[in-house]
Amino acid sequence: MRPSSALPRLLFMPLAVALLLAAFGCSQPEEESSASPTPAPSGDASTASSQADDEPVRMYFVPSMEHGKVMTSAEAIVEALEERTGYTFEVEIPTSYIAVVEAMGAEPARADIAWLSTFAYVLAKDKYDAEIALQVGRYGQLEYRGMFVARADSGIEELAGIDGRTVAYVDPASTSGHIYPSAMLEQEGIEPSETFMAGGHPQTMMAVYTGRADVGCAYWSPPTDDGEIMDARKDIMDQHPDAGEVLQIVAYTDWIPNDTVTFRPGFPDEKREKIVQALLEYMETPEGARALEELYNITELVPVEDETYDSVREKLKALGMADEETLAALIDDDEAPSEDEEEEAAEDAPATAEPATEEATETAAEPSEEEPGE
Repeated sequence: MRPSSALPRLLFMPLAVALLLAAFGCSQPEEESSASPTPAPSGDASTASSQADDEPVRMYFVPSMEHGKVMTSAEAIVEALEERTGYTFEVEIPTSYIAVVEAMGAEPARADIAWLSTFAYVLAKDKYDAEIALQVGRYGQLEYRGMFVARADSGIEELAGIDGRTVAYVDPASTSGHIYPSAMLEQEGIEPSETFMAGGHPQTMMAVYTGRADVGCAYWSPPTDDGEIMDARKDIMDQHPDAGEVLQIVAYTDWIPNDTVTFRPGFPDEKREKIVQALLEYMETPEGARALEELYNITELVPVEDETYDSVREKLKALGMADEETLAALIDDDEAPSEDEEEEAAEDAPATAEPATEEATETAAEPSEEEPGE
């Protein structure tokens, strides 16, 4: 693995800018995915837009969770949709969020429907005019936050303590797992010694749990009324039941509208409406509720308009990230740790964590309305 340097300053990444602009400009590179590559439909864009009912609908999923878990849920979802619509579906899980966005913008498009993270949706809409259909709900919430997590025995009890430490992010285009938290560090003048992309929310939590990273950034959702953890830490609690005590929350990002179900531009309206209705009906069944919760912790799907995400655009603009070059600069080429490195880190990790200090426990409590870092 190539060790990553400290989080680059956003205005000084010409190589990353050039690479991403090239990716979004003239070409759409082939991306490794979970299934055999789908042959591109023949004909021009108008042919692709008038997709026949017997042509497979290509549904893409972002790799925010463990691949096998996403695939199992995705297959259950498309099987139910096939029964309800009569259409044939194909599933793809590329290796990055950006690859999903590129697949929607390709000509002809390689993705018809995508389950997109918030930032990935904004990028797909603003770059390719993708069409949002549904917003994800989680345990009664249509918004969530990013969080900074450290081991309770790390000595990191506030945002400033991240300076000079190793930070694990989820994916370059993850809103809660990279965009918002990296912007917070940039604003506060906090410079990690090393950053890398772990490849998913559970992987990010594991990187901190095993000691590969000092800090991890991932999604946060409020705990239940009885105190059950509902944020990214719960995604590794089957394997590590003590993750809720070992991993302590250091700080939170601003609130973020939840992720989306999005259609490529030009997808037939009648076909879209039928698929959306089938998804909503499936969500109401016990098996559908189970499959969607196991997919991305989804407990609700609601119709939504693009205006809901204007707050994200305003946030990016306020942070100086609204221009295309600066957005491109956020997409770094950091690598996730190899399996050997993860195993080595797991062997070296402390068996148990020291009890959190009183100050750290207070910091880990549910956030107030005051914005973190202010």
